[in-house]
Amino acid sequence: MTEDRGQRTEKPVIGLPGFSLIELLVVISIIAAALAILMPGLGKARSVARRTGCASNLRQIDVAISSYLNSNDDKYPAAQDPLYPNIWLWMGRGWRGFISPHLGGNIDANNPSVLLCPADRTEPNRFEQTSYSYSMALYHSPEQIDDMNSIQHAYNPALVKPSIGQKCVNVANPAGKIIIGEWYSNHRPIMQGNDPGWWGLTGQRNFLFADGQVKFLKAVDIRTANDGNPNPNLTKNGIKGTDWPK
Repeated sequence: MTEDRGQRTEKPVIGLPGFSLIELLVVISIIAAALAILMPGLGKARSVARRTGCASNLRQIDVAISSYLNSNDDKYPAAQDPLYPNIWLWMGRGWRGFISPHLGGNIDANNPSVLLCPADRTEPNRFEQTSYSYSMALYHSPEQIDDMNSIQHAYNPALVKPSIGQKCVNVANPAGKIIIGEWYSNHRPIMQGNDPGWWGLTGQRNFLFADGQVKFLKAVDIRTANDGNPNPNLTKNGIKGTDWPK
């Protein structure tokens, strides 16, 4: 019996039985193409999940605010500004202490709880991990708010007015009055320049309204306040005014 030395069996180029190099390259190309299609969708799903988590934070904050109102003669949190050097009540780290007991307590920079938006990219120590601001219209009278017409009224101690806690029954349009919202546009990042927060016509944010609804709104869709910005701090006519719709 003679051996036919002219016949050879091709072996796979690499050590994976059953696959040739060309077949592996085809499989890798298919996987790469699938990932290219899926990744944007996964990124979008992650973004939506974070925005939903942020909205959930605000709904829990609304429950805490309601509990605070029930314990304080239906008045929103109020205090004389500034609370501390460079800290004002409208800032997240300013009003945090008022509702902390109604969120289980022990809420601080190391334990931000629902006061930190999942998508907030701010350097953690800058605002003590607080993402949400509180409307000045809830602790100043409509007349005081209408006498404030610049950003300086939120920062300059020389321009500060006495705090007057407002009752929730004085909200004339609960479905249109913002009480708390994201300061920065965390879910639709501003690509050019710095994020001006409530002092600019850019971005989109989650806002909590007096009736408990949470809406994701563009800055341009919010009514112009007394300082010329879409700024819930200085809503025209204060607590009796309307922030949305235009």
